[in-house]
Amino acid sequence: MFLRTESFSQYIRLYPVVSALIAINVLIHILSWVPEIGDQVFYYGVGYNYFIADGEWWRFISPVFLHGSLMHLLFNMFSLFLFGPELERLTGKVRFITIYLLAGFFGSVATYFLQPLDYSHVGASGAIFGIFGAFGALLYYGGRVMPQLRQIILPIIVISIVMTFLTPNVNATAHIAGMITGFLIGLSYFHPKRIVSWKAKK
Repeated sequence: MFLRTESFSQYIRLYPVVSALIAINVLIHILSWVPEIGDQVFYYGVGYNYFIADGEWWRFISPVFLHGSLMHLLFNMFSLFLFGPELERLTGKVRFITIYLLAGFFGSVATYFLQPLDYSHVGASGAIFGIFGAFGALLYYGGRVMPQLRQIILPIIVISIVMTFLTPNVNATAHIAGMITGFLIGLSYFHPKRIVSWKAKK
């Protein structure tokens, strides 16, 4: 389910939204290395609560595409690479990008309201936790008939939450808010009546 055996071209063809998100994040990170330009990209993209309070509302979503280091980027993109495809396959392109972006957005919104004005943050973690939350909603509805998913994703969700509070310099607010957002959207997407209507349309 989460083992990726596709070739590069197959992966892009089967999971275009996940592929595009990974490409965008990587390109923006490479751009952030360019002298002068990189500083501007980071300055205008970082989720800095003081600037948001001053009316720079784009900072609710721009931090989702910025990363503080190469390892930060690699960890988040590896998670997206592994877990994103299955959710994109289950929900479709539009529903998947909705979960991803809204989880990232509300992670930033929660950070703005629950953290001090001098708090700043970057990273796609809130959006990726939204993916975990959506899988949690799927387990809520069908966990008993999907034992393989339960055995894999439930420990990952638990470990991710624990590590959020044990790892220093992590925006735990965005993680938890992103996961809750993904779960709530997933409750709508994976409701048994809606699943039946999807199948009927096919």
